[in-house]
Amino acid sequence: MLKPKGKQQAPVRALGTMSGTSLDGVDAAVVETDGETIFGFGESGYREYSAGERAVLRAGLGRWPGEEGVAAATEVVQAAHLDIMSGFEDIEIAGFHGQTLAHEPRGRGTHQVGDGAALARALGVPVVWDFRSTDVRLGGEGAPLAPFFHFACARWIGAEKPLCFLNLGGVGNVTYVDPSKATPEAEGALLAFDTGPANAPINDLMQERRGQPYDRDGALAAGGEVVAGALELFLDDPYFSRMPPKSLDRNAFAEMVTLVRELGDADAAATLTGMSAAAVLRGMEHCPRPPERLLVTGGGRKNPVLMEMMAVALDCPVVPVEDVGLDGDMLEAQAFAHLAVRVARGMATSCPSTTGVRMAVGGGEISRGWRVVGEAR
Repeated sequence: MLKPKGKQQAPVRALGTMSGTSLDGVDAAVVETDGETIFGFGESGYREYSAGERAVLRAGLGRWPGEEGVAAATEVVQAAHLDIMSGFEDIEIAGFHGQTLAHEPRGRGTHQVGDGAALARALGVPVVWDFRSTDVRLGGEGAPLAPFFHFACARWIGAEKPLCFLNLGGVGNVTYVDPSKATPEAEGALLAFDTGPANAPINDLMQERRGQPYDRDGALAAGGEVVAGALELFLDDPYFSRMPPKSLDRNAFAEMVTLVRELGDADAAATLTGMSAAAVLRGMEHCPRPPERLLVTGGGRKNPVLMEMMAVALDCPVVPVEDVGLDGDMLEAQAFAHLAVRVARGMATSCPSTTGVRMAVGGGEISRGWRVVGEAR
């Protein structure tokens, strides 16, 4: 498995999964990669969480190992991942991110639920998992982890000038990529950090007020107005003045919903959407050079109100990643397929400019079905 081919590493079919903080479901996607170069993208799939499963996961948010709600959330995550991963064939290795319940890199650490060893036994292929813990132990934020894949994507699309990838999931994160650098670890190749809350507060508002999981097509926000006072209070948070790398827990800005508590539904949705856009705009100020374009992935790219708010305020094109031939629904899952191969081949998955870790590090464990071998470096 994953044997070298001469001086070159042979590409393999790797399966990656992602269950994000939006709590919508599990994405799964295949990438053909040697851990450095993307050779092609394979099939993909999506397994939506039911309303009941989402409720269980919500109840587990902010919980740490052994606390109430964690075991039930783990069961949901495990069953959903096994369900969708079982449908893929000819997979040589899998990357399993699990579900983040709590993230406190400067405190208790980071907590993703899910058992990669059990998945490896059930699927019969090696599974790489627990990607974040080693980075946190070595002083890193443990997030974001997709930047090394973004570097490979920039090469795959033939980018020559610096550009940014913006993922708008529950939390937003941005990666500045200079594709002229030799490797993702090279000085100046990457800068990555969480911009702030993205879809999570909007989703929570919709669930609370409308019983809906999200604001489809930004329809509710489109009918409202952004309340400037609430937006200004939001931007006063000290997080926005911190230098990157930096990361957030899903519930780090839970007070956002409080700031719009007295507003009508449409104005509340518009204001939360404006906050998400403003967080990105503040984050873009940290780019070493103005990017040629901002490529948007994640569910937020489907919200035309959010996309327009960013487009009118930035000096570069703001477009979904589909404009360059990538799949914005699957990019995070594809990232963990790519990272799984990097871990298995002893390559770095994060570095000081992406997570603030002290040195380039490859984090994760490999479970081969019958035993777990620590691969953290």
